[in-house]
Amino acid sequence: MTHDTYPTDEPAVVTCGLPYANGDLHIGHFRTYVGGDVYARALETLGQQTAFVCGSDMHGTPVAVDAKQNDEDPETLALDYYREHKALFPEFNVEFDEYGHTRQPTNIEITTQIVQTLEERGYIDEREATVAYDPEADQTLPDRYVEGTCPYCGSKARGDECDEGCGRHLEPGEIENPVSTITGNEAEYREQTHKFFRLSDLQEYLQAFIERLEGTDNAKHQPREWIFGELEDWCITRDIDWGVDYPGELPDGQDRLVLYVWVDAHIEYISATKQYTERAGAAEYDWKSAWKDDGEIIHIIGRDIIQHHTVFWPSVLHATDYNEPRAVLASGFMTLDGKGFSKSRGRAIWAREYLDEGFHPDLLRYYLMTTGGFQQDVDFSWEKFSEKVNNDLVGTLGNFLYRSLLFAHRNFGGTPKADPSETVTARIEDAIEAFNTAVNEYTVREIGTIAVTLARFGNEYIQNNEPWALTDSDPERAAQVIRDCVQLVKAIAVLLEPVAPEKSQALWKQLNEDGSVHDQTVQAALDPPSREFDAPTELFETLEDERVEQLNAKLDKRVQEVSGDAAASSEANGNELAEVEPLTDERVSMETFETIDLRTGEVQSADPIAESDHLVKLMVDIGHETRQIVAGIKQSHDIEALPGTQVVIVANLEPATIMDHESNGMLLAAGEQADLLTTTEDTQPGTKIR
Repeated sequence: MTHDTYPTDEPAVVTCGLPYANGDLHIGHFRTYVGGDVYARALETLGQQTAFVCGSDMHGTPVAVDAKQNDEDPETLALDYYREHKALFPEFNVEFDEYGHTRQPTNIEITTQIVQTLEERGYIDEREATVAYDPEADQTLPDRYVEGTCPYCGSKARGDECDEGCGRHLEPGEIENPVSTITGNEAEYREQTHKFFRLSDLQEYLQAFIERLEGTDNAKHQPREWIFGELEDWCITRDIDWGVDYPGELPDGQDRLVLYVWVDAHIEYISATKQYTERAGAAEYDWKSAWKDDGEIIHIIGRDIIQHHTVFWPSVLHATDYNEPRAVLASGFMTLDGKGFSKSRGRAIWAREYLDEGFHPDLLRYYLMTTGGFQQDVDFSWEKFSEKVNNDLVGTLGNFLYRSLLFAHRNFGGTPKADPSETVTARIEDAIEAFNTAVNEYTVREIGTIAVTLARFGNEYIQNNEPWALTDSDPERAAQVIRDCVQLVKAIAVLLEPVAPEKSQALWKQLNEDGSVHDQTVQAALDPPSREFDAPTELFETLEDERVEQLNAKLDKRVQEVSGDAAASSEANGNELAEVEPLTDERVSMETFETIDLRTGEVQSADPIAESDHLVKLMVDIGHETRQIVAGIKQSHDIEALPGTQVVIVANLEPATIMDHESNGMLLAAGEQADLLTTTEDTQPGTKIR
């Protein structure tokens, strides 16, 4: 790995987080896969040798749980979804050089070698782990077989991750109030011998690594709590039937252990790159140069797996003499009409559904990449999608391309015989420099907007110079203006390619250029255009309001149908709602309840915690004093609107430290959307709840 400006002399590897092979993909999933494809294409446009690789995650409890629920063999289930995903990605112009899966022999072989090396070098030892156990099912409950409460922020959490709160990775035995997802019963904890990776031995390395890591700010800052805090060792085995068998000697009393899914999942990055070399040849791309020498490794992921890629993964690589990542880019979340995607509620636009509606994939690619910064949360609605398409792609980009090429064809048969002006040449050079800067600063949004910005300049240029008024009075000047416009069109074709590759190729053909736009580098933007070309066709179509209304109606109907089915199922089972958690049979006495001091409060200030995707630091007036409380509500509330809000807190909870911030109380909220509990009257802060 270097820290030289791209393009470097070393090969680059761009990867995306592996999708679990257990379900269909919706458009929100494509934010990272399109992001990876855009960034890989942009590197190649700069002239950087690049491999773009990924694969399906076949192992782990998500696959095993779904297979069990469907009464299906997990390998059969996973292979079906692997094939489905592999076929779907190219339909969105996401072109991996290699797309494998974690159960392929190459990955199992490299995983085995890496784990054996860790063991030989003293990085793995045995110790007792506290694991959840379901007495009724008579089995241990690894990862997603158990749910409960996060011990760090109090949010609902899965067995290996606080996915709805602070985002922390959770080790076996950490989750509080464990419940079995198999039977729905309360789980119990037992001791079991497992294999641990001595992550704490590499703390000094990680502290240096995070300082030199490049990428998005969230990826560089979020892991610091762990790296500069008390770094816990990592349990890397699970008592489950599905996964890669632990390759070393098993602990006494254990017949079989498999590796935790996040061991072999990361290694698929290496395996897919090796498979690419085996298919294309080392002369085309040498995987060892990338992973063993000084290659530029760039991971593009969702922010829920930052810790895995900035703590666990670089430690494994460093300990086994592989190259460390140069950069990690972590995307924000994606919502649908302001609410989270929900399969159970029918709130999703599936990737296949988007294509079946007849929409071009490049339209979605453009929306995903240019609506907000890459690490920011993005909301999708058909109205916003329509507005983006109609304003940027139709009104600005398409308008300039079509009017320029049509005028050039009708009046000059193609590119006029004139040299480009210094003004337009300088403007294209500025765009190339902006493109180079965007790649080197990992600003994917800027990569996506450069071509449209250039088209906006082109529209102003052609409007200000009015070549249609010059064809008779000053034909040479008219030729000069249109020559400039055609040069701008060619530059746009080159610079648009990473975000809209299919539309760029269509534009390239309209210009009658040789070869493929995908093989061009930025310098082609300044090369003279073809002398002759045919009349153009419009690349983009307006999305009408009626169409948007139809799409919204279809989505609303599905949500209502699914909600109705859920309600009917709930009623049949005697529950008010299907997704409401069942009541516990365990009761508490009045004496116990009265020990909980619930008070009203008023939020005085609310400040997002920069290093967290979920946490907000609140100052709450509770009458007697103002308390600092940390709550996981960043994603569900307008933080700026919180001051003045009346809330209910647990006032006699022991203080806790959450991501280096003291929390002196707990905010009460309901449901996944963290609906804050409040009062109907203007109650004085500090009033006791009775």
